[in-house]
Amino acid sequence: MPAQSIWADIVNLRSWHKEGLGYPTQKPEALLERIINASSHEGDIVLDPFCGCGTTITVAERLKRRWIGIDLTRLAIALIKKRLNNTYGQDLAPYEVIGEPVNAQEAEALALEDGGRHQFEWWAVSMVDAHPAQDKKKGEDKGVDGVLYFQEKDEGPYHKIIVQVKSGHVGAKEVRELEGTRKQEKAVIAALITAKPITKPMREAAGADFYVPEQFPELRFPRLQIITIAELFAGKQLEYPRWVPPKTFKKAARRHKGPTPQEQEKSYPKLPNSD
Repeated sequence: MPAQSIWADIVNLRSWHKEGLGYPTQKPEALLERIINASSHEGDIVLDPFCGCGTTITVAERLKRRWIGIDLTRLAIALIKKRLNNTYGQDLAPYEVIGEPVNAQEAEALALEDGGRHQFEWWAVSMVDAHPAQDKKKGEDKGVDGVLYFQEKDEGPYHKIIVQVKSGHVGAKEVRELEGTRKQEKAVIAALITAKPITKPMREAAGADFYVPEQFPELRFPRLQIITIAELFAGKQLEYPRWVPPKTFKKAARRHKGPTPQEQEKSYPKLPNSD
């Protein structure tokens, strides 16, 4: 039966759906697939000015459309980049992210913009694959800007890493306070991301305590880690067991471009003036 003007056959995403990424406003790919197929042809441009977790542009890429996605938050941009890479891998066509910091100077400039501090924190948290700790509109972050969970083995317990981001002055006092927050949050590792250079008192305050994995007791991971924005751009990463993928947003399933034979048999409504 051809699709009618009321679409009741596409259900909202639920927690058990495999395509769900944990993003609160995520739409089903089947919905965007129908809209894009009904209103565009291969090679056309699809624009989503509030693209969220990137469902529209992910489907547009699969259906061989060109696309433009726009979103206000760095959280959404970071999630979309991971989603596209996880979904298409080497098949992903080159694309450009406009407005994202490309060096430490641009990152610091982002923090100085009106309302840019939270955007800077979201961006910095995404650089270490962590998830924002809470909604920035709901008050102070209590010393925790991002959270990351890792496992030492499949089906094993999750261990917590907390991330704090500082765009302004930071010294030994803030480092010691972060250690207290780590213990209060029952995190095995705490990371401080700073836009300013690391001083000798800061390194001394970080101490020399280490997290030791049960499976590999010969390995050592500092309990308190300090990383500058410049070091992140140079490729430095948080130090923690990485042999099991960390838990942030769910990983998007790998897909091939173009519709499957089953999808080609579907009937799509044609919107007015779609040609």
